[in-house]
Amino acid sequence: MFRESVVAVVLLTTALVIVVALLAAAGAGKLARMDGATYPAALTRAATAFAAVITLAASVTAALAALTAVLT
Repeated sequence: MFRESVVAVVLLTTALVIVVALLAAAGAGKLARMDGATYPAALTRAATAFAAVITLAASVTAALAALTAVLT
């Protein structure tokens, strides 16, 4: 029973991170278009924002894993 709940938490957290990354990308793309950027440039900015959020989430996960390993 414990293993299934851990899998559920991991899946829900992953889904939340992806939703936040998509929202950040959409916001960056919209702001780029409002600033007068072309569609390819706006798409590039959106992709950069998406990648930055995913990278940040991976870094935080690695830091928390290392901290957990030290504390146990």
